[in-house]
Amino acid sequence: MKRVVVTGIGMINSLGLDKESSFKAIVEGQCGIKRITLFDPTEFSAQIAGEISDFDPNTVMDPKEVKKADRFIQLGLKAAKEAIEDANLPESIDKERFGVSSASGIGGLPNIEKNSVICENRGPKRISPFFIPSSLVNMLGGFISIEHGIKGPNLSSVTACAAGTHAIGEACKTIMIGGADQMLVVGAESAICGAGIGGFAAMKALCTDNENPTKASRPFDADRSGFVMGEGAGALVLEEYESAVARGARIYAEVIGFGESGDANHITSPVVDGPYRAMRAAMNMAGNPKVDYINAHGTSTPANDKNETAAIKMIFGEKENCPPVSSIKGQIGHCLGAAGAIEAVVTLMSMRDSILPPTINYTTPDENCDLDYIPNESRNVEISIAMSNSFGFGGTNGAVVFKKL
Repeated sequence: MKRVVVTGIGMINSLGLDKESSFKAIVEGQCGIKRITLFDPTEFSAQIAGEISDFDPNTVMDPKEVKKADRFIQLGLKAAKEAIEDANLPESIDKERFGVSSASGIGGLPNIEKNSVICENRGPKRISPFFIPSSLVNMLGGFISIEHGIKGPNLSSVTACAAGTHAIGEACKTIMIGGADQMLVVGAESAICGAGIGGFAAMKALCTDNENPTKASRPFDADRSGFVMGEGAGALVLEEYESAVARGARIYAEVIGFGESGDANHITSPVVDGPYRAMRAAMNMAGNPKVDYINAHGTSTPANDKNETAAIKMIFGEKENCPPVSSIKGQIGHCLGAAGAIEAVVTLMSMRDSILPPTINYTTPDENCDLDYIPNESRNVEISIAMSNSFGFGGTNGAVVFKKL
């Protein structure tokens, strides 16, 4: 099968409107979590999130088109534009051989919430004609393909918090079997609205330490008490290796392995077996190389962090043999379906700059989480091979392995 490499990346999150500014803030250990302003959270148990400030959708869309796209689509367009420009694709590429693999866990929840209220209070005739097309998850890829004239395969992954990583796998498969020469992967999410925060809070999944927003998300720490919602988007241009080399493209890394699995256990409670098998499959495909770094799912929930640690040890052995691990969710929150794409971009930039991003707010060790989590400060280390993990509700899991060329 054909080899697949990454030739362009883009990102937007609560720490920056582009990949360079947000990555710089991440390695510096900054935190973008604060009190929610997208709606009034006063009556909610969780009132904080990794919310993006100062984003103007008019910078990526015609002002007349903005109302037709939910915020997650707007954020995805921003990351996609940066990734395409970063890849420096020639005008001569065959757009029919260039596809999109998009991802979101929930899609246009704010618009669903808004139009449901309109329907209930003002009647069905007042529902916006743009409601449905602005809310569908696959419209992320639809808007992007129209904007950039991308006419190849247009795919969409809607697998909860594993969606971004699964979208990378789907894009790789498409290139590997010859279905496209380039694939643009975009994961985007913006579910910071009453229904989103209220729904996750009702499940007791969210941290409610509203008085200490920058300390609330504590991946792998003994005092972790739930995740903090984030929003954002990540994008990667994947390209067939020979094509990239022939045009002299800058290559960030090669995708040498990816794996997927299902827990078949519970709709929301994770187990060790599913994440283990996803990582095992990715490692087997990669040829079981020495891994220098793992960008963990690391949600700051009691169950995930314990299980992910155990699964990593099942793959690599005792903790002395496990690679360094970190989670950036303490800094930007959990971006749900966008998390895998954003974290893949961060992983690639870490490989580029030879720096391991920290796990902030790690102060109290947990006997069930006993790996090297790169606590609180980044670390300068050469990274040849790295893994990125994502797991989601419904017991859906994904892992991807990158190799620096």
